[in-house]
Amino acid sequence: MSNPKFRFVGILALFITLFVLVQCAPAPTATPAPVAPTTAPAAPKPAATAAPPAPTRGGTITMAVWQEPSLLNPALGSQTVLGEVDIFVVEGLTDTDDKGNSFTRLAAEVPTTQNGGVSPDGKTVTYKLRQGVKFHDGSPFTCEDVQFTFTAVSSTTNGSVGASRYKDVDSVTCPDPFTAVVKFKNFYAPYATLFGYIFPKNSGKTEDMKNWAYNRKPVGTGPFKVDEFVTGDHVTLLRNENYWQTGKPYLDKVIIRIVPSSEVAKQLIKNGEADVMWNNSEADIPEVEKMTGVKLSSAARSGGERLILNLVKPGDPADNKTPHPILGDLRVRQAIAYGVDKKTIIDKLLNGKALPGSSDLNVDPYNCTDIKAFPYDAAKAKQLLDDAGWKPGADGIRVKDGNRLKLKYQTTTGNKLREDSQVLIVENMKAIGVEFFIENQPSALLLGTWDNASPRKRGSYDIVMYTTTPDIDPHNFMVTYFGSTSIPSPDNQGGINYSRWNDSETDKLIAQAGGIPDWPARKDLYCKAAARVVEGASHIYLYQRLKLDSYRDRLQGWVPNGWNNDGWNAENWWLKTTTP
Repeated sequence: MSNPKFRFVGILALFITLFVLVQCAPAPTATPAPVAPTTAPAAPKPAATAAPPAPTRGGTITMAVWQEPSLLNPALGSQTVLGEVDIFVVEGLTDTDDKGNSFTRLAAEVPTTQNGGVSPDGKTVTYKLRQGVKFHDGSPFTCEDVQFTFTAVSSTTNGSVGASRYKDVDSVTCPDPFTAVVKFKNFYAPYATLFGYIFPKNSGKTEDMKNWAYNRKPVGTGPFKVDEFVTGDHVTLLRNENYWQTGKPYLDKVIIRIVPSSEVAKQLIKNGEADVMWNNSEADIPEVEKMTGVKLSSAARSGGERLILNLVKPGDPADNKTPHPILGDLRVRQAIAYGVDKKTIIDKLLNGKALPGSSDLNVDPYNCTDIKAFPYDAAKAKQLLDDAGWKPGADGIRVKDGNRLKLKYQTTTGNKLREDSQVLIVENMKAIGVEFFIENQPSALLLGTWDNASPRKRGSYDIVMYTTTPDIDPHNFMVTYFGSTSIPSPDNQGGINYSRWNDSETDKLIAQAGGIPDWPARKDLYCKAAARVVEGASHIYLYQRLKLDSYRDRLQGWVPNGWNNDGWNAENWWLKTTTP
């Protein structure tokens, strides 16, 4: 498979010209009718092509997801499946389309220097807000909701997972109900990536966000509203009759059906019991392509599947000041990286249709092609372990100071691809004298919140495996996943630097990249930071996945988007009726 390439227009232009963003209206405009020829053609006119059918209103679709969100507040969780539900319900000021362009949702326009929305020094950004928008509870959307959201998400004491993203924001003020002025402490290049969701100001006290009713039943401005969330079974979404896009959405209802595994979800889409299956794997491609009435949606995306290694002493909570007794040694981490046979995983489990993992920055426009991942080299892995003092024991598993080189290896339950990958990786590790033992957990627990004792949050793990992907602008991802200020702790429960990577040089490179407008220079700095993470083997990148989903052909309006969640344009989805 060739290396994925993205068209990157709106966001890249922002950095080349300081802040010039492509402005895209969220509702599609009609295509102009073709101009008639001035003279009639000599040959008879061919029969006119039938116009595409107009969208019809009504109907219910079912979307099968094989992970369960632990909650539905985007500020408190970072599960991918949480975003897949919230995208139907919650809107931000701006968003990203399938071409990588920024477009407006609750903002009336994208602020730029050209339209006066961004000050010459780049430290003041003024959003003109869309008027006449109501939250699902009927309350009007105004600047005060933006201001309230900032207070909630910037807190470091209420569990917000995005607090570090807002540390450069000095204030949000409201000169009038439909103008929000965001002042930054310093020039902040990725300003347009903030405020991806807006809370109504009546959600509750910001310091008590963990206890909001919103967390189970979010109140947004999106095309659908939450009717019920039944744990372990489904989330029902109903049409928002007061949606600000007139006449939309077309569907009456969306049922998010929570199933125990990807195999069950695949059977549901095959049998017609589901209209959408979220998150297929490359291993599914041959089977899905043979399904009658089912289409496979594909888009390239950044990041990928990886092993995340805990660099500190595990515990509940972890001791962030003491190195992990085994993984604290760089030689051991690098030995694990050399010991994983990625090509066999890709060939055996992914039909050869994935690329070997290299780093998180592996897609244009921030494709760090100079970063080379660890090749498979079992001999090199063994030598590193020898150098680190780990010698083979009687059964082949290495021992040092009377302790076996034994590590807990976890991923999410219900994912056959991951479970099959574990089998191969366990064998890879055994071959170099490392014992991986498997202890998988449901996504809602393993990848959940601090309050539900998520191992990756609390640090009570050795190695976890899953996929994560940066945003179209990598800054916020780099800050939150690798910045030292984002390490989870009792005092920073929203932190998502799960490996506990703590490197002052990485911090410095990321901070410099976010403070300059020149995109090539920013990219160079991000690549240098990513290279340090790769060399430090806190994340071991396995393979770069496509964004794959399947849907039944009765569902119309579906547009793949590698930068966003499946329902990013759900207001345009509709059902094709069958002609008798």
